[in-house]
Amino acid sequence: LWTGLPAAFTSFLASFVFLSLLVAESLATPVTLAELRADPKLTPERLMAYFADFKFELNRQVRQPETFLASRAGDCDDFATLAADVLREKGYTTRLVAVFMAHEVHVVCYVAETGSYLDYNRRKLASPLVKCEGDLAAIAANVAQSFRSPWRSASEFTFRNGEKRFVTTVFR
Repeated sequence: LWTGLPAAFTSFLASFVFLSLLVAESLATPVTLAELRADPKLTPERLMAYFADFKFELNRQVRQPETFLASRAGDCDDFATLAADVLREKGYTTRLVAVFMAHEVHVVCYVAETGSYLDYNRRKLASPLVKCEGDLAAIAANVAQSFRSPWRSASEFTFRNGEKRFVTTVFR
């Protein structure tokens, strides 16, 4: 198959194929919770980059972080609860916010130190954080705008040991 091709081109092609396999291998390797926790340079932006190639997969329940990471698929509450926990361990002040719209509920992780929230829907963007004031109404308005839908209510909540507890709610 490779006979008759110039040697330089054959060498280039072989290198390209090898590098492509290495890149595919690295993208296919799931990150673990331990690796996220051990990352000494973890910031909200860097955390988002870990999820750029994850698939969206709607679930009724919040997946365990290990399941979400191993499957490389999940939804907004899987991501937001994981992000809140990992970033809190790194010293960030995080808040989980659920925005209730006419036909959807969307969960984000607000990070006080950056004045922005992490949105799983923006995981593939170069600038994935959404700058926003920290009050629930402002977060709800920004999230709802991204869905082109009015918001009805927004709730801050905690998620510990598989239990969701609402802290406060605002209504539009």
